[in-house]
Amino acid sequence: MTTSSQPLVSVVTPAYNEEEHLAECIESVLAQTYQNWDYTIVNNCSKDKTLEIALKYAAKDPRIRVHDNEQFFEMLANHNLALRQISPASKYCKVVLADDWIFPDCLEKMVAVAEAYPSAGIVSSYQLHGQQVRSTGLPYSQRLVSGRETCRNFLLETLVLFGTQNSVLYRSNLVRNRNPFYDVTDVCCADFEACFALLKTSDLGFVHQVLTFSRPRPQSIGAISWDMGASFGSLLGILLAYGKECLSRDEFRARLDLQLSQYYRFLGRRLLIERDPAFWSYHKRTFERLGFNYSRARVTMAAVGQLWGSVLDPKSTLASIGRLFSLRKIRNLEMRKVVFGFRKRHNRG
Repeated sequence: MTTSSQPLVSVVTPAYNEEEHLAECIESVLAQTYQNWDYTIVNNCSKDKTLEIALKYAAKDPRIRVHDNEQFFEMLANHNLALRQISPASKYCKVVLADDWIFPDCLEKMVAVAEAYPSAGIVSSYQLHGQQVRSTGLPYSQRLVSGRETCRNFLLETLVLFGTQNSVLYRSNLVRNRNPFYDVTDVCCADFEACFALLKTSDLGFVHQVLTFSRPRPQSIGAISWDMGASFGSLLGILLAYGKECLSRDEFRARLDLQLSQYYRFLGRRLLIERDPAFWSYHKRTFERLGFNYSRARVTMAAVGQLWGSVLDPKSTLASIGRLFSLRKIRNLEMRKVVFGFRKRHNRG
């Protein structure tokens, strides 16, 4: 297939203070074996050399464009703005996060599967996250999974076939038809929720190859939100919004009970060490938002269970509690306030 006959892929990179890794990210796009792409880097009022680096590459390759925000946008709002920059002529679009990168044949392999399976609204692959390979387990001969089955596997924790924004390719028409693309009130799992929304009306294509690299970000907003337990509310929200469409009644009830139990066990562990009122206020609001009554008694029972577990298995319990205390430096960062105030701030407007 010649470049002129290849469908156009719009690549976007939202960036804020990414001078350390941005060049590596851009170079990975330039190194693609697939050549019919355009590339927009969205600089979100960076205070370092991010804009300078982006402009340097744009001056060398006409396929690269820099969008320089006049005002600062919060993370997901900026990601949504970046996706609005995709070319109207593009058939596919790919997010490449500024501190991540993609392997040279990423676009070629993903587009090939998308072209082979027109019902695929999303194409995923194995992903390298730090030193860990993720999204494995699908039979090697299978390159297409129905949207319903993909969501069932995710909710039942049988098989997770899509990961972060960096790991998937979208059909551009689906992105254009969903505005905003990411739910700006969910700093934890907005990328998962967007995939669920697209998979209601499309299928998932899969490449049995590692095609993307994601860098662990222990002090990012996303990582801190997971450490603070925001994922429990986010995943419960996804289950409530999409679970009844792809799970049986008994499966849905079982998953709901399990996820609530896991949520309370998490809160029980934190009751032993957590003294920040904002933490408890955040989780109480989360229960209210999801339509559940927050039970102090159940949190206390979960905490007692943790203490009893320490008697039965002191080594494992002490290691777990030690990890919680080791995260104090992360929890004390200003970004913790960002996570706890995020939904509250957006719900006001």
